[in-house]
Amino acid sequence: MAIAAWKRIEKRPGYQRLKTSFKRLIGKELRLPVELRVPTLKEGGWVFTPQGLDQDSIVYSLGVGEDIEFDLAVIDRYDVTLHAFDPTPSSINMLAAADTPGRFFFHPWAVSATDGVVRFFPRKKKDGGKSAVMFTLIGDDVNHEGAIEVPAYSLASISRRLGHVRIDLLKMDIEGAEYAVLEGLLIAPIKPAQLLIEFHHRFPGVGLKKTADIVARLRAAGYRIFAVSETGREVSFLRTVLRTSAR
Repeated sequence: MAIAAWKRIEKRPGYQRLKTSFKRLIGKELRLPVELRVPTLKEGGWVFTPQGLDQDSIVYSLGVGEDIEFDLAVIDRYDVTLHAFDPTPSSINMLAAADTPGRFFFHPWAVSATDGVVRFFPRKKKDGGKSAVMFTLIGDDVNHEGAIEVPAYSLASISRRLGHVRIDLLKMDIEGAEYAVLEGLLIAPIKPAQLLIEFHHRFPGVGLKKTADIVARLRAAGYRIFAVSETGREVSFLRTVLRTSAR
């Protein structure tokens, strides 16, 4: 009973904000200020702005895991076309059995900095066992037994394959692979209007500096922060410079 009650407390936004403030105070979490005030909505744990979203919009969802609440909500609200990407077996099996709308398209690919084949490792659970759901590219503090090899493509290659000349919103929760993907995005011809990213600087071998550096580079490319989650890990960006690609 007491353990269950404590777990409920831990999930409350007020507790998360307090915990994040303490981590920032002791240098274990970044201070990322909100730079833009725009209308926002929250679906499936993600904060986004409805600006520019309509039935002509293209949304990419990288790393769906076993939860497509955000994806379905955005399709339902704005009738967007959404492409989801996740090569992990649990996601493939879940979506094979799911009843998804006609504007939801699933691709069992990893998204990476370059095209090729990549190895994913099962994340370690708190009890030391291996996760059957969460996989990561990062080889530290993982369970090497059960690694899988999956096809991987860069965002530039994917947009060419799918015939897209723009991406209106890109959501990314890819267990530490976001840094390499963002490196590729920054030199790609297509820059998404919105980026919703979960950063994994808490992972061993990553660290705060890696997130701080990539955020600085995103800002240099015209992205500004319009929302930060209670944990400080999920960050929403809007690109404020004019895009040259056609709509």
